[in-house]
Formats: sequence, C-alpha cells, structure tokens
Amino acid sequence: MYFVGLDLAWGNRQPTGIAVLDDAGRLVHISAVRTDDEIAEALSPYVERECLVAIDAPLVVKNATGNRPAEAALNKDFARFDAGAHPANTGKPELKDPRGAKLATRLGLDMNPRSGRGRRAIEVYPHPATVALFRLGRTLKYKNKPGRSFDRLRGELLVLMGLLEGLAAAPTPMLLDHPSWRALVAQVETATRKSELRVVEDQVDAVICAYVALFATREPDHVTTYGDLANGYIVTPTLPEGHAPTPRERRPAPDPVRTAVEEYAARQPALVEAGHQYVALITSILDEAGINYLTVGGRTKSVASFATKASRAVDGELVYTDPLREITDQVGVRVITYVHSDVSAVADLLGTQLRVIDDRDLGQETASEGRFGYASRHLLVSFENGQPAFESLRGLTAQVQVRTVLQHAWAEFEHDIRYKGTVPEEHARDFDRRFTLAAGLLELADQEFTTIRDRLRGASVDDEDTDADAITPRELAAYLAGQFDDAEWSRADHYAWIAGLLPELGITTLAELGVVLARVDEDALTARMDYRYPPGAVRRLDDALLAAFDDRYVELPGNEHRRPLLRTRLEKMRD
Repeated sequence: MYFVGLDLAWGNRQPTGIAVLDDAGRLVHISAVRTDDEIAEALSPYVERECLVAIDAPLVVKNATGNRPAEAALNKDFARFDAGAHPANTGKPELKDPRGAKLATRLGLDMNPRSGRGRRAIEVYPHPATVALFRLGRTLKYKNKPGRSFDRLRGELLVLMGLLEGLAAAPTPMLLDHPSWRALVAQVETATRKSELRVVEDQVDAVICAYVALFATREPDHVTTYGDLANGYIVTPTLPEGHAPTPRERRPAPDPVRTAVEEYAARQPALVEAGHQYVALITSILDEAGINYLTVGGRTKSVASFATKASRAVDGELVYTDPLREITDQVGVRVITYVHSDVSAVADLLGTQLRVIDDRDLGQETASEGRFGYASRHLLVSFENGQPAFESLRGLTAQVQVRTVLQHAWAEFEHDIRYKGTVPEEHARDFDRRFTLAAGLLELADQEFTTIRDRLRGASVDDEDTDADAITPRELAAYLAGQFDDAEWSRADHYAWIAGLLPELGITTLAELGVVLARVDEDALTARMDYRYPPGAVRRLDDALLAAFDDRYVELPGNEHRRPLLRTRLEKMRD
C-alpha cells in the first residue's frame, strides 16, 4: 500500500508538492509539478492498487460564504496555536469546482473518510498536524509572509525538516533516507533567497500530508475527522489532551531551539570546511607517526540533523538548554583501524598532538555492564597549537570516533536495521539476541586478529631475503618486522612510499639497508625521540634514516612535502 501526500496548489501557476511513502513508511518519491496531467503521471505507479492520498486542499465545498463546519470545528481546537484553517466557500471561484475533487475523481479515488475501500483520498491540513504530532506551542513560521526575514524562514523550515526526520523513531515511523530528500535539505542549507525556499516548502508540506495518511491508517484512534462528507471535512492527528499553546507576548522570549538552529545554519558552511581540515589534520598526525589504519573519514552534522537533536526532549524538558555549546559532534571524524590495539595507539597519539576534552571507551562501558554490543572510542578534541596549515581550527572541537573495521561493520549494520529500517515487534527480542551474539563473535575475532599480527610482527626475516637484489614493499615489511620487533605495523602504502625513498639514498638491497641501520644507536635514538605512542615500523625506519643521513635525508626530492616536520625531528635528535 502507498501513502501519498499532495500539497495542491489551487491553480497551475504555482507548484504542487508530491510525496509518496511505501507500506514501511519509507519515502519513495518526492517532486514538484504544476498541471493535473503532470500530477496524474507522477502518481500513476502508486495509485493503481491500494493507496490513501492525503490532499492539502478542499475536496468538498457546499457553503456559499464563510467557513465550512469542518473549519469552524478545527479552528476551535487549533486557532490558538496559529493553526486555524482559512475559510473555504463557493464564493471563491477556484472552489466552485474544487481541483482536489476533480483529481480524486480522475484517479478513481473514494473521497469518503469513513470508507473501507482500498483506494481513497482524504482532505488534510499540515499546520494542525505538526502542532499535534510534535506538540508545538505554535506553528513553525516557515511560510513567507510580511515581516518574516529570510533567516527566520530558513531556520523554521530546517527545524520542521529535522522534526520530520525524527519520526524515524516514532511508533509509526517515517524514513526519509531518499536522495531527493537529502538534496532538499542541502538546498535549504545553502539557500540565499526566499524563492529558493518556496519550492522546497511545497514538497515538505507534501511529506507531512503523506505521513498523515500513514498515521491515520496505523493509528486511527489518534486521529480526528472534523466535519463530514456531506459538507466537507478535514482529517488530522488528534490534539493531545491538555496541550496548551505558547503564550503570546508583545516581545516574545527567543526560542532557544529556533535561535540555535538559525545560528547553526549560518555557521554550517564554515563547519563543513573545518570538517575537511580536521580529517586532513588527523590523517597527517597518523601518517607522521606511522600508525596503521584503514581509513580516516569525516562529516559535518547537517542543519536538519542538528535541529532534530536540538529539539530532543525528555518528559517535556529539552535535553539541550544550549544546543550550540552542548551538541559536541557538530564536526565528526572517524578512524577505522585493523585491530583493537591500534585503537588505543590512535587515541594515545591524538592525546599527544591535540587537547582531549573528553575520552569515552563505549566498548569498555558496555563490557563493564556484562554485555556485548556497540564498541567505539569517542574522543572530543580541540586544536590548540601546532601545524600552521591548520591554524583555522584553533578553538574548534571535533568528535573523533576510533574503532576497528569489525566494530565498524557491526555498528553500521545495527544502526541501519534498528534506526533506518523497521524491526517487527514479534522479532525484536530475537534480533536483540542475535546482535548480541554477533558482537561477542566479533570481539573474539578482533582478539584473534591481534594475536595473528603480534606473532607475525615478532617473526624474523630469513637470511636469503637480505641478499635480494631489489627491495620491494613486501620484503621491506618483512625485514622491518624483524628489525623493529616491538614496533606496530604500518600502512601498506607507507611501506611502498619509504621503499621508494631508499634508492634516492643509494640503498638498493636489504643488505645495504642493514649496514646503514647498524650505524644507528637505536636505544639512544628512541630515548631522544621519547615516543609517547607506539610508533609504526615505517616511522622507526624513517627516524633511523634521518639520524643516519641528517640533512641529506631532509633534502631528498621525495621528502619535499614534509621538510619542516623532518627538520623539527632532526633538531630533537641533535638536542
């Protein structure tokens, strides 16, 4: 069954928003069109079988003047929330033969709200729906009217989009993971004119209509139908008992959520760039130290996601009283490692290079409760000083998640199933057990991978390898495992990179490399470098070559991109 929302314009000059949800509440279509033919064509795949089409436009209008009885009844409940309906009567030329009714007839839809037929259409109204669904004190002011600034319109629209995304966790979930929805969010975030918001607004209203159709089907006891088929009706989620409007004030106190969302929307483009910079910074820190990792990625929280989190409440109280300060994952970086010991190595290294404001080992917290489940190290860091190239990050915080590739696979799959998908109630306990079992098995697998790597790291290289005529990255990795048997493994591309530097020093065989390393006092070098983290094998070799060749190593063409860092290290060795 499909649930369709139509934010129907009263004529062909303005766009009509269309949204379609499938039986699981997942958005499968969203668009804006103008003519009846375009509407019928867009809806044809979704209305051929069972469907409920919710239309934001009058379907039945009999009165010549004033309000319909449906509007009078709805306004009695919702007008105090600024969600009252405009009068609909046949005195308005466009309502003598309502466009919504003509479309419903053309599509063969039954317009009786009490009908049990499989293909139906109902009249809905987004404003009271949002008040009831989200317990708003007053409607969000995302419609363009005199006196409303662009910044306010955008902020209010982003708040609404965030609230709609939050319905993924509602008893009747709606899942807005469609690429077109993400594009609409991005369009609002980057908009600079009111006209750019207008076309998005129609489609957002259509999504509300589609959800009302879904909600009316799944939770009929929480829906009110004002009026009747004979004189016109409006279907909307029922106003919660005891819910009161926000008091009107001459100078209303600022809404902390709306204010925060509007300010975040203004900051977000700069935060996106900061996110890219943090990824580059942390990648450079890991590479400089020779730490082994699979990937470093990042993301900046979207405005809609920020709005959802900022609006979160428990027992009617906001979780965040100062969202801009208290929501600390606005900029996020994720480091994926191969084995669990590398998680600690990455965390320890970042602690030497960045200021760590908070450090939570969620895997350890889960284990302390005697459970298996989500495991990840979460660091809240800020950049205080260091590389001039990243000076723009000074004072900006970022959340860094560090976990193994197995922990990451579990977390992504579990999140996708539980939060983006739907788990039938009858399977919930069994799924919980299976996720727990999988988490335990992956923890065991992580331990076995660590054991395998530790044994390989301690293996020595055969004598015949030292007589090789050329040094390949694989041979170099095996050689360094024996030379620096206490060092961590490095990334595969780092072995290839440093193997490419050796010919620039005239080193073409492992035997020649052994002669060079024999001249280096490894214990003295380690003491001088005072490593505060477990350095990788490539970093150990890098330092040994720097100690052996001094300025010549710094000036190699292959080191051009990192000469300032090498000179800083060289000064440390000389001291």
